[in-house]
Amino acid sequence: MARVYAAEADWTLMSYVRQWGMADPTAPTVTAPPAAAPAPAVAAATPSFSPLYQQIKGLLLRSLQGGEWKPGEVIPSEVDLATRYKVSQGTVRKAIDELATDNLLVRRQGKGTFVATHAEERTQYRFLRLQPDDGAAAGMRRRFLDCRRLRAPAEVSSALGLKGSESVWQVRRLLLGEVGGRMRPVVFDEIWLPAALYKGLSAERLSGQRGPMYAFFETEFGVRMIRADEKIRAVAADAEAARLLEVAEGAPLLSVERLSYTYGDRPVELRRGLYHTAAHHYRNQLS
Repeated sequence: MARVYAAEADWTLMSYVRQWGMADPTAPTVTAPPAAAPAPAVAAATPSFSPLYQQIKGLLLRSLQGGEWKPGEVIPSEVDLATRYKVSQGTVRKAIDELATDNLLVRRQGKGTFVATHAEERTQYRFLRLQPDDGAAAGMRRRFLDCRRLRAPAEVSSALGLKGSESVWQVRRLLLGEVGGRMRPVVFDEIWLPAALYKGLSAERLSGQRGPMYAFFETEFGVRMIRADEKIRAVAADAEAARLLEVAEGAPLLSVERLSYTYGDRPVELRRGLYHTAAHHYRNQLS
């Protein structure tokens, strides 16, 4: 009888536990998994802000890039542009001032604002920094050696942002300047151009053009050079450079590698020049 009462007592106790949620002392202990760590707070995205004149500058750049106003042409007046964009004349003026500082526009007193062009005398030598030591004019004669279309070498293709199968024009030329009373080769240039942008280029067209090469690219191909990056180092003349520049093999030369860009920071020319600086120097003005 004692065992029966004990069993009934155990059953009653378990029923009470189930009914009132009390812990069962005979049940195995279960450890709950640790609570997940709270997710790190994510900084809320903030809207980017661009001053109004910068937005107008961007719209003007878009019109320049789209060819609405071509190199050498006058752009609408500040009043007309303010009406067009529904902003103040002062906002337009500030945008134009920045584009003029970037050498994309040129102000002419009493005439208006014009799209800069490499055909202008004041800008045609902006990318040629080689100056005669005697302070004479920097004008030089050109002698084109060859113009060939070929598949772009790997390093040229990479610099110009081309696909492996795209072709380029390779142009080689000499620039001659006065040295010791006679015209002598001073610069040997090797120029690489994306063939897709310069369709129909030839040695005959290059030789027949007058004025700066960059002005020729503007008028004939619609390619506008607006800025460039350069790498400069001293090198020794190899056999070919020595022959073309009329110096001894191993003579010191200045190597200038230039990558030129058009609108949208698109590379459109890779130029490698070797400069003979016996009577010339590379001049750069910093401000």
